[in-house]
Amino acid sequence: MIFYDCSTAPSPRRARMFIAEKGLKVDSREVSLARNEQFDPAFLEINPRATVPVLITEEGNVLNENLGIAAYLERLCPEPPLIGTNAEETGEIWSWTATAEQTGGIAIAEALRNGNPHMKGRALPGPDDFDQIPELARRGMARSALFFDRLDAHLDGRDFIATERFTLADITCFVFVDFARVIKLRVDDKRPNLNRWYQAVKSRPSAQM
Repeated sequence: MIFYDCSTAPSPRRARMFIAEKGLKVDSREVSLARNEQFDPAFLEINPRATVPVLITEEGNVLNENLGIAAYLERLCPEPPLIGTNAEETGEIWSWTATAEQTGGIAIAEALRNGNPHMKGRALPGPDDFDQIPELARRGMARSALFFDRLDAHLDGRDFIATERFTLADITCFVFVDFARVIKLRVDDKRPNLNRWYQAVKSRPSAQM
């Protein structure tokens, strides 16, 4: 397998943590978004969408979405289980993963890409250019704060986002919460449940990579 990564971006970090939690050794290749290497012709031949992460499977198929990569690796390496051991767990994990993407990841991306002057004309990832919309930046900031609040409430009396063990849902939420620093939103004692969970996940070896 070959994993196309970017050490500074949140999306490939999700896949990187998943791979690490599985204890897998994968050939990793850095694609620097800062240097626009995602637009290099050689990489565009691999992924015309010009995004990371990308996983080339053992069979040679190209997976360019986190959920597809996670599903493939879970089937390939079932232990430890990160997407559930039964229908109930799997449904809960996928539901929380989707919720995190829709209410957290998208909100943070809206705030960053529509509010950062360095991303002018690059309001969406990929090969197509889109103008920034300032109203989306303001809405993204408000939605991101609500995402933090809802996680804090959900984690009252809980150690994990979904089920009774560490899963893909924890990876997804952690990466978005940690990346929110780019819009100056950080975890602190004002959200004690979120802070407790965040510090616990941050201490895991997979979060150090």
